[in-house]
Amino acid sequence: MSTILRSLLISIFFVGFYTSVHAQEFVPNDWQQYVTYDMDIDLNVETNRFNGTQKLVYQNYSPDTLDKLYYHLYFNAFQPNSMMDVRSRQILDPDRRVGDRIFHLSEDEIGYQKVISLKQNGRDVKFEVSETILIVYLNEPIPPGGQATMDMIFESQVPLQIRRSGRDVLRELDIQ
Repeated sequence: MSTILRSLLISIFFVGFYTSVHAQEFVPNDWQQYVTYDMDIDLNVETNRFNGTQKLVYQNYSPDTLDKLYYHLYFNAFQPNSMMDVRSRQILDPDRRVGDRIFHLSEDEIGYQKVISLKQNGRDVKFEVSETILIVYLNEPIPPGGQATMDMIFESQVPLQIRRSGRDVLRELDIQ
C-alpha cells in the first residue's frame, strides 16, 4: 500500500472517529425540547381497546415562545378514507401488503386515538384533531426555559395489523 494511500485512510479514520465522538457534545446554539410523562393505561385484550390518562411535563428549551403543542395520533391513519388509506390505494407501492386493506376494515378492526379531555396546568385547553395530528392551542404560551403540565384522558383501539403496527398478526397469518 502506498504511503499516500495509507496516510489518506488514516486521516479519514481519525476524522470519522473525531466526528462520532464529538457528535453528542452540547453546542450553545443547539437545543432540543424535553418531555417527561406518566401514563396509566387499561388494555382490554378481548376488544383491542385501551383507555388511560397521561400526565406530560413539557419543557421549552427553544429560543421561541410556544403557543401550540402537537401530538401524534398514529392509529387514526388506520381508518377507511384516511389520508394513508387513500394514498395506499392510489400509489404504486412495492409493498402490496397495504393496497386497499385499510378501506375494508370494519369498525372493530380500525384504529383510533380519541382525546376525551386535555388540560394545561389544570385548566381545559382548546385542541383539534387533523387526521393523525392533535393540535393543542395553549392557554398560556410556554416561554423559553418555561414548562407546562398537560393532563390527558384518552381512549384508543389498536388496528388490525396492516403495516408496521397493529394486532392479530398470528391470526392473520394463520399461525397458532
